[in-house]
Amino acid sequence: MDTKVVFMNGKFIPASEAKVSVMTHGLSYGTGCFEGIRGYMADDKQQVYIFRAREHFERLHRSCRILNMELPYSVDELVELSTELIRHNEQHQDVYLRPFVFKADEIIGVRLHGLKDHITIYSVPMGNYIDTEKGLHCGVSSWRRIDDNMVPARAKISGGYINSAFAKSEAIQNGFDEAIMLTADGHVSEGSAENIFLVLNGELVTPPPSENILLGVTRDTVIELAQRELGRITRERSVDRTELYCAEEVFLCGTGAQITPVTMIDHRPIGSGKVGPISAEIQRIYFDVVRGRRPEYREEWCTPAYPKLASSSKPVSPQVEAQTA
Repeated sequence: MDTKVVFMNGKFIPASEAKVSVMTHGLSYGTGCFEGIRGYMADDKQQVYIFRAREHFERLHRSCRILNMELPYSVDELVELSTELIRHNEQHQDVYLRPFVFKADEIIGVRLHGLKDHITIYSVPMGNYIDTEKGLHCGVSSWRRIDDNMVPARAKISGGYINSAFAKSEAIQNGFDEAIMLTADGHVSEGSAENIFLVLNGELVTPPPSENILLGVTRDTVIELAQRELGRITRERSVDRTELYCAEEVFLCGTGAQITPVTMIDHRPIGSGKVGPISAEIQRIYFDVVRGRRPEYREEWCTPAYPKLASSSKPVSPQVEAQTA
């Protein structure tokens, strides 16, 4: 099996033993928070780089504070537990890590206070969550994005993802690949589980935190890469629905989605109806960065799961890889 071991409540245990009761509060009421973190296999086919692990665990701590939870591990300890988990599972492939903190009491009754909190982390092999190459056909959802005063969108709350599930199922059942959600005020918020960027008049535009978005780690990565590598600033501002139709390019981003261009929205072609040059370039840079091919980002953002390999591994340049593929 690719997943032999799970971390749960202070121990690494066999995956087959990682279970909770059907009466668990977090299962009944969605009182939990989580992260999705990717690990990418390096060009040597052995090393796995966990991408921006610290930022993900910092956000997990923030989510726990919002949910009145106690997380007994520091960010550094959570990063180390994650690398150890991959080593326990002997995974030398692209993986997805899911840390999950939840209310573990077996009781009936809705509340957040006075309940014990448990944590689990598991890692599983994972390729593309959605197609990153051909371009998506998205539909604007009839389901509105949850509001900060309802279910705080800045926290990755497990129960809050029913909002995303409604939108995603509606989109797929209506023949689209993905949903785009609006706020109660009718402004663009995000995809079902991705942040969204537009290219308007050559500039990157993305909705601000006040539009009930999850403050995505990949979103932050895109903003920084666009400025450092392409010299393009990103404007964070409210976006109207019709601006989607007028954009030169649109792409979604997230840990699962990575960088995914959008070529049609509501049956309207975006720009030329093909993957745009800015989206394609950001995607190319992003995949180089996450696989450790860019030394200037590797130390800052890529945590090696196998430290003994880190000192000896030399990333293969994209040009060499293309010649040997």
